[in-house]
Amino acid sequence: MTYSILARDPKSGAIGAAAATGALCVGGWVIRGDLRAGMSASQGAKPSTMWGADVLSQMAAGSSAPSAVHAVTSVDSGAAFRQLAALDLQGKGAVHTGSENGLARGSVINDDVVVCGNLLSDTDVLDTMMNAFKASEKPFEERLIAALFAAEQLGGDHRGLQSAALLVYKPDAPPTTLRIDYHDSPLNALQSLYEKHCDPDYQAWRDTLPTSEHPER
Repeated sequence: MTYSILARDPKSGAIGAAAATGALCVGGWVIRGDLRAGMSASQGAKPSTMWGADVLSQMAAGSSAPSAVHAVTSVDSGAAFRQLAALDLQGKGAVHTGSENGLARGSVINDDVVVCGNLLSDTDVLDTMMNAFKASEKPFEERLIAALFAAEQLGGDHRGLQSAALLVYKPDAPPTTLRIDYHDSPLNALQSLYEKHCDPDYQAWRDTLPTSEHPER
């Protein structure tokens, strides 16, 4: 019911995720992140919100993404109905995809990037997302959004979309958390919200806020 991308920018230290789904509130259900751990996406036919937080805790404690995903998924009797992706701070990715998540399901893992999805129109959606992200020379956030649009153009979630979200963490900036919880065209709404987020006045205010590099502001 969902497709998502997790990514890391080695030059800036930024980590981020974007996701879209044919259900409500993908930003609340699916993507999580922590500059001390990495990024996660917990989704599927019967997603576990606990999985996303648990895999981040494992990585914050020193586990690699593959080890963390295995630790979280291997003890859950409902794992066949769930999908979990993780990307650690070294750029290693891992995905668990349970067998009860539709016929068109799966993942693609490259250095610093993970894409995954379930209940897709076709698994080619995953390669399209990866290629769109890697081919773009736009800012990090826009590359994540571009991957969502590329997936939709190839069919994306076979039911259509109702929600979309973007989550980005940078050492020198407050988190960017943009959510479209319900909309007839959630990707267009997310793009519009991102453009408002880039307004110079809003960015000037954000520059006064505490960050992980400057918590004393």
